[in-house]
Amino acid sequence: VKEELDIIPARARILEYWQEKAVFDEDGESCIKAAKRPAHPLGKCIASVQLLAYILVAKYADALPLYRLENILKRYGGNISRTTMANWVIRLDDVFKPLINLLREHQLEGDYLQADETRLQVLKEDGRPATSDKWMWLVRGGPPDQPVVLFEYDASRGEEVPSRLLDGFEGVLQADGYAGYNQVCRNNPITRIGCWDHARRKFIEASKATVGGSKAKKGKVTPASKADVALGYIRKLYAIERENREGNDADTYQARQALSLPQLNAFKAWLEKNVGKVMKGSLTRLAMDYTLNQWPYLIGYCDRGDLQISNILAENAIRPFAVGRRAWLFADTTQGANASATCYSLIETAKANQLEPSAYIHTVLNRIGEADTLEKLEALLPWNVALEPVSKKVTQYS
Repeated sequence: VKEELDIIPARARILEYWQEKAVFDEDGESCIKAAKRPAHPLGKCIASVQLLAYILVAKYADALPLYRLENILKRYGGNISRTTMANWVIRLDDVFKPLINLLREHQLEGDYLQADETRLQVLKEDGRPATSDKWMWLVRGGPPDQPVVLFEYDASRGEEVPSRLLDGFEGVLQADGYAGYNQVCRNNPITRIGCWDHARRKFIEASKATVGGSKAKKGKVTPASKADVALGYIRKLYAIERENREGNDADTYQARQALSLPQLNAFKAWLEKNVGKVMKGSLTRLAMDYTLNQWPYLIGYCDRGDLQISNILAENAIRPFAVGRRAWLFADTTQGANASATCYSLIETAKANQLEPSAYIHTVLNRIGEADTLEKLEALLPWNVALEPVSKKVTQYS
């Protein structure tokens, strides 16, 4: 048996739906009845469900801007402008909203969330210049075996945004040192923990800026800088996490209590002893001050075995957005930014639940037009969708 991986190239085609209509005589009166057609998520629309899924996945999973998709579709034989595709995406935002609301409710049922935010340029935002920074927020978490990744666009980076996004949540929130999360944690039963990746990056920047550092130069090894010493402590913390990655939450908690906490105490003692010896304003001093200021949050991951040492899961989820942003650069309108947030939410939630995004988006689009009850909507949640595996064609030669 010889197996080869095959792919079917994209090809544009026209689908025709023939709907039979007939005149019936009922109680002496004539009436017209029509056969039921498949429900389309956008009603009257020239794009098939498959084409809509292709556009969403190409832009939001594969980072292809719409102007490139316009040329690709033209090469395949489909003449669709980028403006038309953008309007389809915006219209789908309203179609997906009930499903997004269900995902948000499900996410808040968990007791551990991670949050992050990144810049987004929106050209047409009321009351704000096109060059000003707007923000795409991300919240990841929920029940451990059913994670939800939700994006939310807002022109503000103020405290009111996380207060709105996390309304009703009770549990642990993991984020970087941004003060915008203080209010929601202060006004709600939320325990905030920090991210060691952010502290580590600051020491890495300081180490790179240090002349020589601990690297060999002209046959000599210069003494390790204070940034390098700090990185040595942090590496030991991450090594403990790697060694206990395969264990259950209880084992991880015990390892952190027995190994991580003594290492953390030694690191803090070293920081307090040496911070006054470093020049104020230097990268090393800034890294040390940041770590000491965030210390109550940074050690929070040791309180439970299921918490992460860093905000890496949220950062990994927001990275596809950052990659796409480098390709399409900006959103034209607020409606476009909101629609993008919705599409990224569905795709990244599918990926977090080990689903192939294209298959999941196609399934949702194919069924959501007829999802007129709560039960039908719940059936579209990623953990309730059963996707068929990739087919295998067998050819026999004798």
